[in-house]
Amino acid sequence: MTTEHPVDALVVDTSKEDKIGYVMGHEGPYVQLRAPGGGVEWDANPEKVRPATETEALRARVTELNRAQRFG
Repeated sequence: MTTEHPVDALVVDTSKEDKIGYVMGHEGPYVQLRAPGGGVEWDANPEKVRPATETEALRARVTELNRAQRFG
């Protein structure tokens, strides 16, 4: 049994070396994720996705702020 993560939740894809992403949607058996600050979405196995910790969320926010500062 898997937990469906809500859209906009910050999660970690443990099958991608703990890659952090926002849930963009659900398509078939997959969760669609996008990295903080943008980029191409990827499909993740929902069984390999977990909520981000506070530390991981802070790291993601710093990534977003740095990207916004560089690219406006």
